[in-house]
Amino acid sequence: MCYMNAELLINPDACYRLAEQKAAHYFETLSAQVMQQTYVPILTKDIQAWKQNHLHHYPILSFFTRGKEKKAAQGYQHYIQWLNYTGKLDHYLERSISYIYLRDLGKDLHSPDTKKRVRDVVESLRDQLIESTNREDSSDTYSMAGLYRRAQKEGVESAMIWLVSKLKTVSENIPNGLNAEQAQRKLIKIIAGVIMLEMEEMADGSRVSAQERTQRLDRAIRLGYCYGLTYPFIDDLLDAKILSPEEKRRYSELIRTTLTTGTVPHLSDWDGENAESIRFIHAELREAFEYIKATQREETKTHFFEQAYVFYQSQEEDRNKDLTNPSYTNKELYLPIILKASSSRLIIRSIISAPEDEAFDSRTFYYGIYNQLADDFTDMFADMKDGAVTPYTYYLNYHDKRPDLINPFELYWTVIFHLIHKVYHSDSKTCEVILDRAINGLKRFKERMGTEKYHEIMSLFTSGIPKFNRMIQKMVQKADDVDFFDKLLRDHMISLLKKEREEQEEFLDTVKTVRNQINSFLPIVNDEQSALLEEKIIDAANYSLSGDGKRLRPIITWMMGVKEYGLNQLDIVPLLKSLEYMHTASLIFDDLPSQDNASTRRGRPTLHQVYNMAIAELTSLFLTQKAVEEQASLDQFDARTVLKMIQYSAQKIEDMCKGQAMDLDSIGKSLTLEQLTMMSFYKTGIAFEASLIMPALLAQVKELEIAALKKFAYHSGIAFQIKDDLLDVEGDETVLGKPVGKDAENLRSTFVTILGIEEARKSMWEHYCLASEALQDVSCKTSFLKHLLSYMVNRDH
Repeated sequence: MCYMNAELLINPDACYRLAEQKAAHYFETLSAQVMQQTYVPILTKDIQAWKQNHLHHYPILSFFTRGKEKKAAQGYQHYIQWLNYTGKLDHYLERSISYIYLRDLGKDLHSPDTKKRVRDVVESLRDQLIESTNREDSSDTYSMAGLYRRAQKEGVESAMIWLVSKLKTVSENIPNGLNAEQAQRKLIKIIAGVIMLEMEEMADGSRVSAQERTQRLDRAIRLGYCYGLTYPFIDDLLDAKILSPEEKRRYSELIRTTLTTGTVPHLSDWDGENAESIRFIHAELREAFEYIKATQREETKTHFFEQAYVFYQSQEEDRNKDLTNPSYTNKELYLPIILKASSSRLIIRSIISAPEDEAFDSRTFYYGIYNQLADDFTDMFADMKDGAVTPYTYYLNYHDKRPDLINPFELYWTVIFHLIHKVYHSDSKTCEVILDRAINGLKRFKERMGTEKYHEIMSLFTSGIPKFNRMIQKMVQKADDVDFFDKLLRDHMISLLKKEREEQEEFLDTVKTVRNQINSFLPIVNDEQSALLEEKIIDAANYSLSGDGKRLRPIITWMMGVKEYGLNQLDIVPLLKSLEYMHTASLIFDDLPSQDNASTRRGRPTLHQVYNMAIAELTSLFLTQKAVEEQASLDQFDARTVLKMIQYSAQKIEDMCKGQAMDLDSIGKSLTLEQLTMMSFYKTGIAFEASLIMPALLAQVKELEIAALKKFAYHSGIAFQIKDDLLDVEGDETVLGKPVGKDAENLRSTFVTILGIEEARKSMWEHYCLASEALQDVSCKTSFLKHLLSYMVNRDH
């Protein structure tokens, strides 16, 4: 199969040869400096000057307090608080933001404009961090609600909603063998990088209107996702041992054709166990590529395709190397990493169609290998295990057989020297930041690998520079104030993602377990003395109860009652039954011809179709009374408390009836948003409220918490209803278990008919945020409620 029949947009061979020549010239400069060790005396002076600000002599009495400081500095929130308390936060942020401007934005730190931008960002970030860490739950800053609130301030809610949907879809379709958590983190990192670059472009240029700023940020979010998608679905996929050799060849040819012709080829038949994954990935990448292509300006389009091809081809050069081959030259080892490290960042600038900037391009080109060598050093043992060829893994394997091989650790310090003194003209701030980063990288590596393994590695990689190495190791051992916010944030994000995944898995497992338990005791048993009298009603009730229901309400009650308030799970079984009986009764009424006239419910014919309308009406009334009977049997609790709960329950049923009456009266009428919101709460939100409040009443919690739970229920219930309305126009009938389009057929006002799909999504996320924010006033652990809320807005049925 060959895709190369389409007309070429670029000349791939000439394009790559030209880039390779530039990389070869740079490498020759670096390799000459390595051989002559010209970097050693100059960097020695740099480090001697640098260490004055990083080696602190503590008084003897401070020995005990330093241990406390280190202990207090564990974890994201405590560390930020400690930095602020000790007066180190500003300097910490200043070096961190300076490094981002240097590395990600290609800026010259000596520039007055860059200095001002760094100061402005530091001040803003410092205030945000202090405010967020003063809250009990600092993770809110990076929660969906927190991110959505920030998106609202910039007017890019639609892009954020789109992105959340995309990330969810991607995470659900990551092929087995790839790390979904790592893929999500990479995507978020790339998106953040594109947004930062776009914001800098707007800051550097002429005054940008609020409307244009919103449009450009909206586009940056989408472009960041589209570009970031290439990491899990091209680089990681081709690096992993998922595709067969033939599949890799076909897939690589498909990508190469896309980049050289500007057109995504159609995916021909793809058989085997990877077929479904490849079809999804191809479709998603095609959509992403077409969006990037459509946003490109003509004057930057060719540059984008050239850089993209250089990046891809350099990755292929590295990917196709075999660690068992002892004959690779130094150029073969280093030229691809110079190219891929620089082109990966140059692509971002071309993606947002930024104007040409030779100074940026030059700095980025020379800088890239520094990051790549640092990353390869960090990952050398994982790369060795995977059989990947990097300068470090190759040197580890062949240094004793190949005296001609350049020591990558020595080259790393040569690059640092070259950047500080040849590219950034000995700028003191650049020198400080790069040395901070280098020493911090070694400190982190030592901490992760352990002292013994670390010194074993160092003895190999620094054998040719013993004096210089002793100085470096002294800095690694003793230097303070060399850590960076982006590393702290990365670790924090990984921790949050891991915690999120674990909690979600626990949430789903618990829901499944509790649902099975609830299903086991829901069926109503015939009373032998009145079997003939009640048989049809009970059979009808059990038919409705046995459907594939989510059992959300009793599950919520079980989680709140047992997990959060410590109630005995056997004692609250009657309450769980009563909630599902009431809910099922309301569904039977909803489905009647006089109400919604539904033909299916939970994937089966509705009750009135299986029996008749009279039996359906009586069964609904029967289940309502059974619910009251179950509540009255809660004999392990204080009688007054139970009576108060039954009274509350009766009031909620009354309110639900009012809501249904409002709903019926609204058929064929155009409701206002306020009317629809009230009606939705009475129909849906009240049921959620009851499932939260009834166990809280039994546990006799304080009124303040009751009020917070009611607020949470109000907004989560409306969010749930909006999602239902969206599913009615966008959902899959086979997944939903009921027909779609019933709202339009019944001439009902919905959030979609009033607001439109786009604004309905925004409204749903607004209520999501309000519900999430209400949990701040709930004293019990709320991870279950957070995942429940997430389920409500992300579900597909």
